[in-house]
Amino acid sequence: MSEPVRLSKRMSELGLASRREADAWIEQGWVLVDGVPAVLGQKVLPGQRITVARAASAEQAQRVTIIMNKPIGYVSGQAEDGYEPASVLVRGERHWAEDASGIAWRREHGRGLAPAGRLDIDSTGLLVLTQDGRIARQLIGEDSSVDKEYLVRVRSVRGGALPEAELRRLNHGLALDGVALKPARVWWQNEDQLRFVLHEGKKRQIRRMCELVGLQVLALRRIRIGGVQLGALPVGQWRYLAPGERF
Repeated sequence: MSEPVRLSKRMSELGLASRREADAWIEQGWVLVDGVPAVLGQKVLPGQRITVARAASAEQAQRVTIIMNKPIGYVSGQAEDGYEPASVLVRGERHWAEDASGIAWRREHGRGLAPAGRLDIDSTGLLVLTQDGRIARQLIGEDSSVDKEYLVRVRSVRGGALPEAELRRLNHGLALDGVALKPARVWWQNEDQLRFVLHEGKKRQIRRMCELVGLQVLALRRIRIGGVQLGALPVGQWRYLAPGERF
């Protein structure tokens, strides 16, 4: 970076805050550039020193991230077509009794949650909802390197076993919307279930990949995002991302 960039963008690149969060902190007077209070819209150069007040760090530390086992019939984000968002399930009575995070439920933990990645209405499994813009950027930012793992039950629409050549195409060789997909890892978990590990998250990607090789998806469950596992979390329940737990 040699040209000046917007301060909030630079703070996001440095992992200090999301852009929206950074702008809010600038308005609060919590951000200094070379020791001088920053202003909204300010641009900075690479060598300039950005510091954040302790009040901002303290506020950020209170933000929570929710790990949910999403049921079928709920959308990841905003309500659509009469379906409710998964965030409505973040209530005290649905908090997993075996949550080992040590974080106590408070009503404000259910507010301001944003999905960090999609999981379509017909799929179940690990969904991340967060109040922390840094985590959202880590999981869905353009430069994200966090992989995601799925168990996918399928059946052939052409009859017979899936040819090895088609399995190789699932791993690397397919394109969606005219754009080549990144290499994936796909293998048979058992006779009717595939395991997918992806490094990207296009809309309904796995279902569309399977269609291209003559497979119909009967059930899809996400079981891992980076270093965070779904584990024994029951469908429709949630837990907190524990201190020290990392994607």
